[in-house]
Amino acid sequence: MQTLNALLITIICLFTVAFNTNKATAQQKKRIILDADTGNEVDDLYAISRALIEPSWDILALNATQWQTSHWTVPESMENSHRLNGVILGHLGMQVKRCRGGAARMFDWGDMARHSAAAYEIIKQAKNTPEGEKLTVIALGALTNVASAIYIDPEIESKIALYWLGSSYDFEKGILKKNDFNCVMDVQALEIMLMSKVEMHVIPVNVASAMTFNFEETKSKLMDKHPLGNYLVERWEQHLDGSRKERTIWDLGIIGAVLNPEWVEEVEITTSKDNGNRKVFYYKSVQADKMRTDFFEKLLAFFEKN
Repeated sequence: MQTLNALLITIICLFTVAFNTNKATAQQKKRIILDADTGNEVDDLYAISRALIEPSWDILALNATQWQTSHWTVPESMENSHRLNGVILGHLGMQVKRCRGGAARMFDWGDMARHSAAAYEIIKQAKNTPEGEKLTVIALGALTNVASAIYIDPEIESKIALYWLGSSYDFEKGILKKNDFNCVMDVQALEIMLMSKVEMHVIPVNVASAMTFNFEETKSKLMDKHPLGNYLVERWEQHLDGSRKERTIWDLGIIGAVLNPEWVEEVEITTSKDNGNRKVFYYKSVQADKMRTDFFEKLLAFFEKN
């Protein structure tokens, strides 16, 4: 009887240790919402793929954002992005919550918010964030969904850390410009974010431009390794400018910055009065070679196991 009791105690202890270990591991994962205009260019799919396979991240939702004011947009750009998000998840065999965002940019007056599943998911997850922590929102396109969320519920401003690709910044002259693609896709949303108290980390396009990929290298490494690898190569070839031999994989820069902060140089700037007169963290440089190598290594390792 004593031997049986000892065995039972040992089993209970082992289950307790395993449960607490799994619980601790889950708690240590970074809680993240990805918000992307996936249908717009090629880079979104590459960046999202890298983010989704990261074991240290807990992707709470993959939101679709619009790019409706673009000259080369499709009739329903957000729906296009939402569909492609599903395609990526399907190739990866993953189940991550997908949320539709606003169908177009924010309104000019009245209730300016685009009320959407994406905006309310950001609100919900921000409110569910443990005390003393912040929800990480990585935005790869227009800020429609993020700005709508804080417009609807300003109380979540202190609960969010936003990481975004957009704007350009002259670090020598201290000049911030807002005429790049992600800015002009929703000027109202950007204005709201700059005037908010949300913690902002920004990789400007003049820094993200270092994230260049060569087509032949990309094809040789990804093709015929996995359905997702084939799809990423096909996306490059079938896009509007599919004949390019090199591309800037812009969005991978902000993913890499969050994943490996030691690979970037980040500085704190104070914006001008007309841009909020507030502190914003800007990435001044990125180690693009390391981020590029990491992308291929991690994706190929995932392909081998799956």
